[in-house]
Amino acid sequence: MSAVIVDARKERGRAGRGAQVRRFFSPAAVFKQVLMLAIAVAAIYPVYYMIETSLKTRHAWTADQFGLPIPPTLDNYATLLQDGRIPVWFMNSVLVTSASVVAATIISTLAAFAIARLQFRGRTFLLRLLIALMVIPPAVLILPLFLGMQPLGLINTYQGVILIYTGMLIPFSVYMLSSFFRTLPVELFEAARMDGASTMRILRSIVVPLSGPGFITLIVVNAMWVWNELLIALVFLQDDDKRTLMAGLTTLRGRFAVNEPLVMAGMFLGVLPILLLFLFGQRFFVRGLVAGAVK
Repeated sequence: MSAVIVDARKERGRAGRGAQVRRFFSPAAVFKQVLMLAIAVAAIYPVYYMIETSLKTRHAWTADQFGLPIPPTLDNYATLLQDGRIPVWFMNSVLVTSASVVAATIISTLAAFAIARLQFRGRTFLLRLLIALMVIPPAVLILPLFLGMQPLGLINTYQGVILIYTGMLIPFSVYMLSSFFRTLPVELFEAARMDGASTMRILRSIVVPLSGPGFITLIVVNAMWVWNELLIALVFLQDDDKRTLMAGLTTLRGRFAVNEPLVMAGMFLGVLPILLLFLFGQRFFVRGLVAGAVK
């Protein structure tokens, strides 16, 4: 009797594996795999082209734009690092990005906690207003911002650019953090209230420690946007020694328009810090993005 049961289980296991194989090789599954592979190649190829072009000499790139760099060379990176402006631009980007992200995160944490967990009149309207601000393109705000900041002496200053970036990061940050805070168990807040904890104590001791994935995701997304932002940096940072790295690389392309390997080397140096930041926070990235989707 036991042998019959074992044989039946083996048959069911083989049937199940056979069904899985048939589903994997079904037309719909094959089409999905091919589509995902095409999307992955389309996303990775520009990075590959940037790296392999940066490892070529100008003559090698002119002779074969899409071939492998044989032999590879680091002369383009050496040329960029010898230019004293590149480290200055890099540190400017670090300063502007860090200050903007930190300021936006602190302000958004306070606002998101109030919207998500405190009861007050108008909180729904406030959240909807912030969501509406997310759809306004930055290009529309350039002229009003310039006219408003000129009398204050904030044109061509780091403070002015940091203030602009912080304001632009807040709507998305509040929306994302408020969605994440709503996923935290209500019982934690009720127990803290019963123990006499104040609102700020609850935020500091409960909400912030439990929201690590949300904060890391927010920091990565905001840092990527500020680091790669170009329009505001070009308009409001006009001196060459105050430009951010991405804004400075545009002038590099103007000076070396036909030297694509040198330009691609500069682009790779600009992308590398954000790539490392994303790799550092990738474990929490997806969890933070979908945290507010399902309660």
